[in-house]
Amino acid sequence: MECPLHSTEGNAFKQNSIIGETMMRKMLLAAILLTVVQGVAMAQSSGEKKGWGYVFAGAGASAGDFSTNYFQVGGGGEGLLNNGFGMGAEIGYLAPFRSGGNGIALFSSGPSYHFNRSSKLVPFVTGGYSAAFRNGASHGGHFGGGVHYWMKDHVGLRFEVRDHVFSSDSPHLFQFRVGLSFR
Repeated sequence: MECPLHSTEGNAFKQNSIIGETMMRKMLLAAILLTVVQGVAMAQSSGEKKGWGYVFAGAGASAGDFSTNYFQVGGGGEGLLNNGFGMGAEIGYLAPFRSGGNGIALFSSGPSYHFNRSSKLVPFVTGGYSAAFRNGASHGGHFGGGVHYWMKDHVGLRFEVRDHVFSSDSPHLFQFRVGLSFR
């Protein structure tokens, strides 16, 4: 299946509002689930923070001619498992700047590694599974990296560069994202 963002059908994004409402309900349920998971992770008793949530906004472009620019908003959570290795998941909305109503839901999950966790400045790398949803689904992957800057014990800024790849014949979706993290 081709990536929903690059559909060749002119009306592919103007289908059925019921499908859009169903997708928004699923996104809301996923956001609630991520918040609960992050809250459970915060209940850990050790001194090291084992989990956090985040919200983000970003901009990017599709690879190739870079003629289509996108924005994305979303949120997610991550939890550390062992020695800097962690797992995370997020959900967001990705759309072209020129037609913000013609976007997709974008879900990502996968492992991460966080360096120098005891510092205020914590670099990380991430990668894993991604899925784009709108009147169907496209499955692929993502990779990227960034840095958390923990301004206070429970609040930080998140800066990230990420690339989503859905198939060999669809363009990469490069993004720069800025977010707020909480733990």
